[in-house]
Parts: sequence; structure tokens; C-alpha cells
Amino acid sequence: MPFKAGLELTELQNMTIPEDDNISNDSNDFTEVENGQINSKFISDRESRRSLTNSHLEKKKCDEYIPGTTSLGMSVFNLSNAIMGSGILGLAFALANTGIVLFSLLLVSVTLLSIYSIHLLLVCSKETGCMVYEKLGEQVFGTPGKMIVFGSTSLQNIGAMLSYLFIVKNELPSAIKFLMGKEETFSAWYVDGRILVVAVTFIIILPLCLLKNLGYLGYTSGFSLSCMVFFLIVVIYKKFQILCLESALNATSPILSNSSAHEHMCKPKYVIFNSKTVYALPTIAFAFVCHPSVLPIYSELKDRSQKKMQLVSNISFFAMFVMYFLTAIFGYLTFYENVQSDLLHKYQSKDDILILTVRLAVIVAVILTVPVLFFTVRSSLFELARKTKFDIGRHVLVTFFLLVIINLLVIFIPTMKDIFGVVGVTSANMLIFILPSSLYLKITHQDGAKFTQRIWASLFLVLGIMFSLVSIPLVIYDWVQSGGSTEGSD
Repeated sequence: MPFKAGLELTELQNMTIPEDDNISNDSNDFTEVENGQINSKFISDRESRRSLTNSHLEKKKCDEYIPGTTSLGMSVFNLSNAIMGSGILGLAFALANTGIVLFSLLLVSVTLLSIYSIHLLLVCSKETGCMVYEKLGEQVFGTPGKMIVFGSTSLQNIGAMLSYLFIVKNELPSAIKFLMGKEETFSAWYVDGRILVVAVTFIIILPLCLLKNLGYLGYTSGFSLSCMVFFLIVVIYKKFQILCLESALNATSPILSNSSAHEHMCKPKYVIFNSKTVYALPTIAFAFVCHPSVLPIYSELKDRSQKKMQLVSNISFFAMFVMYFLTAIFGYLTFYENVQSDLLHKYQSKDDILILTVRLAVIVAVILTVPVLFFTVRSSLFELARKTKFDIGRHVLVTFFLLVIINLLVIFIPTMKDIFGVVGVTSANMLIFILPSSLYLKITHQDGAKFTQRIWASLFLVLGIMFSLVSIPLVIYDWVQSGGSTEGSD
């Protein structure tokens, strides 16, 4: 046999082979130098063992393997919980500004693209052994990768908290007015949404956020999902109870001055382009982001495999697609052009116990969900600063400071569409499009067997970049044009 490249006979003769318990003592496995010949079987086997060992050590360095215990069905429920959020309230508004056909195409596209991005994320997790998004970013891109993932996930969670508190700001005054027997037009300082959201934050949310761990609050996500299912049922039911002409007559638009205008408004539009159309795609993207939760759910899956987790993702996304589409279509066909970015706010309580019930249920659900998201953001912040040891003073100070900032944003942001728009074109785009494809391309850059898959991932990355380049300027342009005005009675 020929010499191994780069090795001289004298070097081989003087080489000391380290002991290895895994190497057989079979005489055929020992290095033999005879007449300028080397037994390459030993070197080949040894290099294979070293390669496997190094690969194992790299994976173990990221996350130690721990068997999961969660069933496939419960994992579907958990991932559906992670997908479902306040984004569902803005989808009817997105449909009203795109039309039924264009909205359907966008919803189907974002659903399929989100499933593909989960596929890329699972491949990256399998290759590196990482089960936490931040660790995956750090493993592949170092500290910058960790920072980018931290920034994207934190912005997404903060955006979700803002949208939840915005629901409190919008819906709690109406609920209190109903319980007091007052009309919607009634105004007093104690039914001012801005004052109420601050009161709720520092009387209810702050004490919950100050707990060392939230434990039982994790179960509120199930209650939150139940509330949204209840909300969908009410939306479908109200479509057949609220007449379109009645909704049109209650509108304040000067266009609705005669019956022909009313009838025109009550006809569904299939394709629409206006200044608000730009918010449709970011709103849909915001509604489908669940990527920070995918890897933790994957790590807890019983007998986990990439194929099994992909099945969990497919079922969850299909279920949420159905819920989102039904909510958007029935919400739109109830109010048509008068629909608002917070669909729930469009239903006036008055003497309607059903609306009051769903309003109160959603308010309670979002109030109890805010601390869960807040806990995640604060924990990531401490992890990033390497301040993981619990310190009561730092714990209280950071909690109070973050809640003050979040409240100021809720008070001064005009509408929920602005939250959906900003978070949708930034963190949602990063988490769905840019990060999964970038991680995948970096991990597989030397794997020639995955050339075709790399082409698709590259196109996916380009799509995410184009989405940012087009959507961000349009959202800014709409802000400038609208001058920060609120929408109707929002």
C-alpha cells in the first residue's frame, strides 16, 4: 500500500500511538511499517473514530441529550398555543385592505413558508445538537449570532406584550362601562384606557413578574387558546346576527349617506390596494411566529425525531391556518370596510352578555399571559449579561424599568396595526425567513450533497431580504402620510 500523504517512514517509525480503550488489540489493527508500506486500515479506522468523537463532543457542547416525555398530541397543542396570539385580532383588518383573493394567497403562502422555515430550523438543530435558538445562533455565528437571535426573539415577545396590553387598553373601558350600565360614549378618568392599562400593569402584572419563577402561569396559555377559540365561535355566530346595513348605518364615514352606498359597502371585495395594504403581510407574519418555542417543544417530544417534529409543525400550522382564515373571513363579512385593526373592539357590548363574556375572557387571558412573555425576555436579558445568579435588587429594578418602557409604548402607539406592522417587518421576518435560512446555509456550506436544498434556502433568504426592503419603507411612508392618526374609533 502507498504511504499516507505527508507522512515519512522515519516519522511513522518514531510515532507514539496514544492508548485508546475503544481500539481493538487485534494484530491487524496495529500500525505496521514494512518495506515502505503502512497498514492504512488502522489509520482509517482511527480517524473515523476521532471524527465521530469530535462530532459527538461538538453536539454535547451545545446541549446534552435528554429524552423527551411529551406525546405528539400534546406537542401539537403546545405549538398551536405558541402560534396563536393577538395576531388573530388583526387578520380581518388585513383582509379588508387586501381583498378575499389576495388575502387568501398571502395566508396560504405565509403558512407554507413558515412550515419550510421550521424544517430548516429542525435540520440546523439536528446538525448542531442545539435545542435553544440563542445557543444555535451562538454555535453557528458566534456571539453576533447569539445577539441577533436574542434581539429578534426579544422584540417579538415585546411586540406580543404590547399587543396584549393594547387589548387591555381598548377592551377594559368597554367592559367597565357595560358593568356600570353606561353608554359607550360615557367618559371619565376611571374608564380611560391609558389609565386602566397602567393600573392593571402595576397592580396585577408587576407582582406576578416579580415572582422568582412563574410556574403555574404556564397553564394560562391553554386558557388563552380556549379564549381565542371562543372568540372565533362568537365571530362566526355574530356574522349571522349583525346585519351589514345596520353596521353601515352606525359608521361615521361621510360616504355612507344613501342606501346605494350602503349596499355597495356590503359587497365583498376580492382584490384591494390602498395605503393600508402594506400592513397585511407583516400582520400575517406576526400571527404565525412561533420559532422561539419550536426547539424547546422539540426537545420535550417523546421519541423525538426530525420527521416527527415536522409532523407536529404541519398539524399545528394547518389548524391555525383554519382558525385564522375563519376569523378573518367572518369578521370581514360582518363589518366589511368598517373593520378595525382590533376586531374584538368592533363588537359593542351594550346589552350583549355574550360579547361581554368573550371580552372579559380575552382580557383576563392576555393579562395572565403578559408575565409569561415578560419572564422570557428578562431571563434572556440576564443570560446575555451573564447575570444568571438571582439578585432581588437587580430583579426588581429591571422588572420595573422594562414595564415602564412597555407602558409608555402602549400609551403612545396609536393603533394595533402599528405594532403588527413594525414587529412583522422586523423580528417576525428575521425569525421566519432570514435566520433559519442563514443558519442552514452556514451549517451546510461544505456539504455538496445538499446543493439543491441550499439553492432553495438561498431563495428563501432572498425573499426575506426583499420583504424587509419593500415593507419597511412602505410602513414608514404610511406613518408619514397618516401623521400618526388613529383609525376611526380605535
